[in-house]
Formats: sequence, C-alpha cells, structure tokens
Amino acid sequence: MADDDAAKLRKKIREPRKKGRVGKAADGFTSVWRRWTRRVFKWVFFGAMIGVAISVVLVVMLRFVNPYMTYYYVAERMRLGEVSRDWTPLEEFSPVMARSVVAAEDANFCSHFGFDIEGIKAALADDGRVRGGSTISQQVAKNVFLWQGRTWVRKGMEAWFTLLIEVFWPKARIVEVYLNIAEMDEGVFGAAAAGRHYFGVEPNKITSVQAGRLAAILPSPKKRSASRATSYTKKRTRQIISGARTIAADGRADCFESG
Repeated sequence: MADDDAAKLRKKIREPRKKGRVGKAADGFTSVWRRWTRRVFKWVFFGAMIGVAISVVLVVMLRFVNPYMTYYYVAERMRLGEVSRDWTPLEEFSPVMARSVVAAEDANFCSHFGFDIEGIKAALADDGRVRGGSTISQQVAKNVFLWQGRTWVRKGMEAWFTLLIEVFWPKARIVEVYLNIAEMDEGVFGAAAAGRHYFGVEPNKITSVQAGRLAAILPSPKKRSASRATSYTKKRTRQIISGARTIAADGRADCFESG
C-alpha cells in the first residue's frame, strides 16, 4: 500500500500542472503578438524591397531621361506662376561653366564616390558644427529625387540616392543634371537660363568671369546676384576662376570633360 501511495505521489509530481485562465490568456496573447510581429516584419521587408527596386529603376531611367519635373521646380512654378529653365546638354555649355561650378561646390568631385569625407572634415567649425560639405552628387540627389528639408529621414534617403547616382550615372551626367537644375535666381533654374537672364549670352558663350559669377552666387541665389556683384561675390568669383584653372590643369576635371 505504501508503495502504491509513493508511486501515485511520484506520478503526480511528474505531471505538468494544468494552466489556469490567466496562463492560457497569456499564452494566447503571446501567440497573437508573435503572429502580428512576423506579419508586420514581412510587410516592412517587402515594402523596403519594393522601395529599393523603384528607386533603382528611377535612377537608371533618369540617366537617359532628363528630370524636367522635380519637387522644388514644381513648387516654385506653382508659387511664382512662371519659371525659367532651358535644358541644355553638357557639351553645349562653355567648358569653363562646368569647371566653375565644380571648383566652387565640389573640387574633389572626380575623386570621391558621392561623399567627400575630407571636405566634410575641412568644413567642420571649431565648435563642431558643419558648415556645408554637400557634394554635387548629394545636391543632385536632393533636388531631383527628394524635397527640401533637414530631417534625418530625408538625409538618409539623400545618402541612398547619392550612392545610386554614383553607381549608375557617369560623372559627366551628374554635372550635366546639376547645371540644369541648380537655382540661380528666384524662378531661374540652370546655368543656361541664368546666362541669358543675367548676361544675355548663350550657354556656349559664357566667359570665365560670367561662369565664376554664376557659381559664386551658389548656394544662396536668392540672396546674391551675378549681375549686381557685391565685394564678396567679386572676391569669390576670383577664387572660382583660379580654382577652375587649377582643376583643369591637375586633372580634377577629366572625369566630366572626357565623359
């Protein structure tokens, strides 16, 4: 009898304890949570893959198709009612125009892959805040594919599109697009329209001084004028003219001049 009681006791100890209502509810909640977590993760993953695919297709397409309608261009057109832009192939510009904007905005354009790390370090102020540092590729990514702003989301997307541009576009195409989308006065987009607007000259007739003036008003064309140059703009123009000559002489213009 004692042996039977001991056997029953051991069996009872080995048997799992039946869960009450609270335990069952907790297990049910955990199961539902796991299913929803997996489902959300799956949809986020597929959404991200679709976004990647669309962005790649868009960048590849715009290597060959000119991006006439950008977010900022459309916004300014709606605000002002009329804007000026004459899309011009790179080879129809005076060579000094491309050299000038590269010398002014991104002298190491030919040697970096979209992000000028040394330029960013040089742009750091003593207090640790950044003064500039965006490359031409980054500016093209922002102005062609994105909206204006300084949020982390937009900056992250800018970095992604910058990488795609550098992978799929030749350097000459990047410069060509930049020359055609950069705002150079209120409602005046591109160096071709700006040359006519400020100096009454065609793109292939832009002189080194005129190109320097147009590049000198960047990145604040609404605050500066290429035709009514201040002392700062004149000084900046001289620096750009010198820089344009330098990058032509040392090979830093070869990547976009050779195609």
